[in-house]
Amino acid sequence: MRALVVDDERPALDELRFLLGQDARIREVLASDSATESLRILQETDVDVVFLDVQMPGLTGLELAAVLGRFRTPPAIVFVTAHEEHAVEAFDVRAVDYVLKPVRADRLAEAVRRVVEATRGQQGSGGDPAPARDDVSVAVERGGVTRFVDRSAISHVEAQGDYARLHVREGATGGSYLVRTPLSQLEEEWGPAGFVRIHRSLLVSLAHVAELRMDAGRCSVVVSGGTELGVSRRHTRELRDLLLRRSGA
Repeated sequence: MRALVVDDERPALDELRFLLGQDARIREVLASDSATESLRILQETDVDVVFLDVQMPGLTGLELAAVLGRFRTPPAIVFVTAHEEHAVEAFDVRAVDYVLKPVRADRLAEAVRRVVEATRGQQGSGGDPAPARDDVSVAVERGGVTRFVDRSAISHVEAQGDYARLHVREGATGGSYLVRTPLSQLEEEWGPAGFVRIHRSLLVSLAHVAELRMDAGRCSVVVSGGTELGVSRRHTRELRDLLLRRSGA
């Protein structure tokens, strides 16, 4: 891949160029210390991925990413920044990854891997980490009547002791249902279908996440139907990374 590094701080620019130059998946590394110059480069040269600082004078990295998103064939975007609080905005502009400074070589290599995966997904040889189809039905009971709910309609699951409460989007089977299955078992069985733990008592379906919110260091997600769910600190970064990868794919 051909990469472009954009950072107004020369030491950070040089370090990123060096690290990317050691990666066999990167065949050429271009560099720019301003958003304006980077736009000129991108108009003249085909670039596969842009490694972009957030805080820059003039046009910010987030503003530049929004401009690149309107390209006919936009490059993949990886933000490299010392500011963790812009992760939600990075998600909004469909960044593939969000790497914090100081940059570690192994973390940067993981970002390159995600770019490769996202690029393959756009070309049809890869895809979303969660399956496109989910034909599994779940038997639930309410008032002595057994119903079958499509797992794809379940937005989140809440632990209630040794039971779990399934929250189903509105429709013929909408509402919530208690099942005699612990949350830990559902996490193991439904993980491949895109259900991830965001709190010790909550699983959420990535397919139903409509918004990711950060407020004073606290993270939450809004799922289909408008319900807001708190995300524990230990699960925040993993969830953010998963959502970023899905948006890039």
